[in-house]
Amino acid sequence: MIQVTKPFMPPMEEYLAYIKDIWSRQWLTNNGPLVNHLELRLKELLDVKHMILVNNGTIALQIAIKALNLRGDVITTPFSFVATTSALVWEGCRPVFVDIDPNTLNIDPNKIEEAITSETSAILATHVYGNPCEIEKIQAIAEKHNLKVIYDAAHCFGTLYKGKSIFSYGDVSTLSLHATKVFHTIEGGAVFTSTPELLKKIAYMRNFGFSNVDEISELGINGKNSEFHAAMGLANLPYIESISLYRKELYDYYEERLQSFNGKKIKVNVDGIFNYAYYPIIFNSEEDLVKSLHELKNNRIYPRRYFYPSLHTLPYVNATSVPVSQEMAKRVLCLPLYNNLSFEEVDFVCRILLRVQNN
Repeated sequence: MIQVTKPFMPPMEEYLAYIKDIWSRQWLTNNGPLVNHLELRLKELLDVKHMILVNNGTIALQIAIKALNLRGDVITTPFSFVATTSALVWEGCRPVFVDIDPNTLNIDPNKIEEAITSETSAILATHVYGNPCEIEKIQAIAEKHNLKVIYDAAHCFGTLYKGKSIFSYGDVSTLSLHATKVFHTIEGGAVFTSTPELLKKIAYMRNFGFSNVDEISELGINGKNSEFHAAMGLANLPYIESISLYRKELYDYYEERLQSFNGKKIKVNVDGIFNYAYYPIIFNSEEDLVKSLHELKNNRIYPRRYFYPSLHTLPYVNATSVPVSQEMAKRVLCLPLYNNLSFEEVDFVCRILLRVQNN
């Protein structure tokens, strides 16, 4: 069976070495030494000044929304994982969907301004598949209209934009460290900001609002991650360079094998360094996608329709016309891509896709 992704697993003895230390300390959660150590290591690796580890990428978004005191309408993308929209609704904001660029699949900045009203408080954009948005255009619009900017950078571990970490941009960026991601802590996430005061607020919010052992300074939530999750992150860190290199090799091999594929590939931002988190292909029609998906599953290959359906169709949001997102969501399929996927397996996937296409 070939799945769309599988988590990287470090050598068990290396993970267990961290677990034995946890056992001896009996410090399991509440921002323990491994969580703090992992934060320091990640700040160095990602070249960022400020970050806070949390227990998942959805909580990271919720904390970001709450920390920025967002209210009313938030302009966002309909082409993302459901958590992007759900976090807004959960925090009492109204998602206002702006259509996407058909080539990058990111939010189309040329359509943002027409959606801004007196009720708009922010823009929440997703760097889809780790592919950077048009950051300067979004920032210029935000400054013109006095809006906050959050980037859902869930897919972006290792992505750079103009030589800087993608997490350096926006008022806040968030990251997922879920098991399906390029780098993972089993479950986990992170919040990034360049503003020290906002960082302090987020740190309090992560821990129920406690600013001291017996003092509560903010409305908070339990967003802490455990020592066991941090242990997995620390055990994975020595392998991240080789993981990233191999993913690029697999991605490039797909590109080579699918040169004759009668469809589209996403347009990667020329100012970005891509992290090869996903390998999406865009079929010419939903009918073509469904036919190929059926044949792949018959051969025990399980890609995913990331992201389907378009989020404007969710039952708890206002209906909006976003024809590009609606169409792209029907036609995008992410192919298997993970650390122990073999080139022979990639060949197998590509042969089936090309055979179906040529029949």
